[in-house]
Amino acid sequence: MGSDGKLVVPDNPIIPFIEGDGTGSDIWKASVRVFDAAVEKVYKGKKKISWMEVYAGEKPFNLFREQMGEKAWLPDETVAAFREFLVGIKGPLSTPVNCGIRSLNVALRQSLDLYTCLRPVRYFQGVPSPVKKPQDVDVVIFRENCEDIYAGIEWMTGTDECSKVLDFLQNEMGVDRIRFPGTSSICVKPISRDGSERLIRAAIEYALTHKRRSVTIVHKGNIMKFTEGAFRDWGYGLAISEFRTRIVTERESWIIDNQDQNPGLSHEDNARMIDTGFDMMSSSQRESACTEVGAALELMPTHGKGRWKKLLMVKDAIFDIMLQQLLSRAKEFDVVAAMNLEGDFLSDVLAAQVGGVGIAPGANINFVTGHAIFEATHGTAPKYANQDKVNPGSVILSGVMMFEHLGWQEAADVVVAALDRTIGQKRVTYDFERMMQGATLLTCSGFADALIDNM
Repeated sequence: MGSDGKLVVPDNPIIPFIEGDGTGSDIWKASVRVFDAAVEKVYKGKKKISWMEVYAGEKPFNLFREQMGEKAWLPDETVAAFREFLVGIKGPLSTPVNCGIRSLNVALRQSLDLYTCLRPVRYFQGVPSPVKKPQDVDVVIFRENCEDIYAGIEWMTGTDECSKVLDFLQNEMGVDRIRFPGTSSICVKPISRDGSERLIRAAIEYALTHKRRSVTIVHKGNIMKFTEGAFRDWGYGLAISEFRTRIVTERESWIIDNQDQNPGLSHEDNARMIDTGFDMMSSSQRESACTEVGAALELMPTHGKGRWKKLLMVKDAIFDIMLQQLLSRAKEFDVVAAMNLEGDFLSDVLAAQVGGVGIAPGANINFVTGHAIFEATHGTAPKYANQDKVNPGSVILSGVMMFEHLGWQEAADVVVAALDRTIGQKRVTYDFERMMQGATLLTCSGFADALIDNM
């Protein structure tokens, strides 16, 4: 990582990879051939990746569990390699349920402080979809990776630790809303200002760099006011304090547009136009609404006369409402910033609209240190392991993101163009072939061959 905050990438970088469990072996063998072919096609031998295998999941656990115990699921050497070499890629990893081993994906994210899960979701023409207009989906999700429920701070009911927490909550803090304390497990949901701001900063910087239209802060602040609600408020505060001349909030745009349309509009009438319940508010609430109008109108010299329309829009949406809106009007969403749990759900909902997680890429990034692990977003599908059958698209598109992160945009573009051509030719793996008329069924390795042929 250079002193200017940008990666310094040699022509022959060493990149650690984890093959993955289940179908990971088939997928990785196909994907790495596509990556190498794209680099060779574009750079003619001037650049080349040296791949270095590191281990996590079932493979090292089966090999080393007698010596290492549960630590064999994610050896220290693997984390050290990702830390040293900055950029890596991985296939899907399995994590046993209810046996005390936390998610390996979560462990990697937290060990390296990969605070952003970056999930761009777009449609490739011809991919079968359950919705009428999958082409409307072009959304980039910035999901907070290290906080929220997924921090894994929890205690099982019946344990001494859980009893201590319950005792503290009930007797020290006066909590009386735990319906069944005798059988309740307890989880803590930390959301910090620091964590919220660095995620939303990254989302806004991405949107500005890539000339996107808007950033939507997703939350459940109507219910969880001091965690989800604070995430929303901190996001707006950061946007205004650090990006004032380059952004406009949605409510500011309403106020400014109202004033543009009617320059003589009073603060009170403007407030009434943006809050339909204005006349039912208390006097203090009406005063607050008018103060908001006044603050927005101070932007008229820089944002008025329609100039706000050329700026990045920062807005927010309540999570459950947004799930519906993604199906009914996906075009309204561009870059999305969400906490861990909501970001997870949104990613999969959007992926389903464009063909499923089999073709959805992902990355875990620390934009400050440069550390990044690119990954498949689907599971291990062990029943299809070693059958050369499954779609390698998720890892391949994650590799596209990796090329972009390295600054090798030409290689990324070659892979995307090959995917467009191959899917357009209806040469696809079984998951797409069974839903496409006139398609040619390809194996996992055969799909890689088709991509390379189309480069």
